[in-house]
Amino acid sequence: MLDMIPILQWAFLVCLILTGIHCYLGLHIVSRGVIFVDLALAQVAALGSAFAVLLGYELGTQMAWIISLAFTLIGAVVFALSRAREEKVPQEAIIGIVFAVTSAMTILIFDRLPHGGEAIKSMLVGGLLYVTPTSIVKIFALYLVIGIFHYIFRKKFLLISTNIKEAYNKGLSIRWWDFLFYLIFGIVVTSSVEVAGVLLVFSYLIVTAVCAMLFTDNILKRLIIGWIIGSIVSFIGLYFSALWDLPTGASIVTVFGIALILSVTIRRLIK
Repeated sequence: MLDMIPILQWAFLVCLILTGIHCYLGLHIVSRGVIFVDLALAQVAALGSAFAVLLGYELGTQMAWIISLAFTLIGAVVFALSRAREEKVPQEAIIGIVFAVTSAMTILIFDRLPHGGEAIKSMLVGGLLYVTPTSIVKIFALYLVIGIFHYIFRKKFLLISTNIKEAYNKGLSIRWWDFLFYLIFGIVVTSSVEVAGVLLVFSYLIVTAVCAMLFTDNILKRLIIGWIIGSIVSFIGLYFSALWDLPTGASIVTVFGIALILSVTIRRLIK
């Protein structure tokens, strides 16, 4: 296990970066009640990657990332337009349809390609152990810029996520701000799926946010709790994946499930 320590250090650093941005965005997603939008956008990003491979580009290359991002931006437009003041069809239904169709299309593409099964597995659980210092710096820089942008416009983003009626009453352009939110969210998801996979991205977004929301209504306290839980879960998941030679992404996702069960239990005991 000692020879794994340098690799685990880089993987843990990436996990901390993912925890930082995803917990915050997860609070928005849960507040909006569109829990599976991250899975849907992640799957749209995966479809873009599959299409890039079909065109002859390797996964992880800049061109593959650009094509994946282009697909994700289309998804962002669809989700922004699907949210209305009076919904005849719930937005979650649109999100579910997008997820199902893009999943099927991704499978169809990879079924035509050599080693398609391995590619699908990689998109689900990611490749945390293969991150490099250079990729970590790029991810950190990108997420730092996004974090600063969200901080500057935090009042508008939080208002639209937590109180849509008041946002309408104040005259905010809901579709514009929704598009901007999903655009930024799509960039994060596209970059994260490439490193961590669909399942782990979902866990960092939703499980950290749900656990934090069980204990407080204060946004800052929720962030702190979510960051602490995400960091602890990442460490434990990486440790046991190395100790027992388990898939890294799947190990962390499993520990996230245990963390959620413990959070619910603790909340019931102190209620």
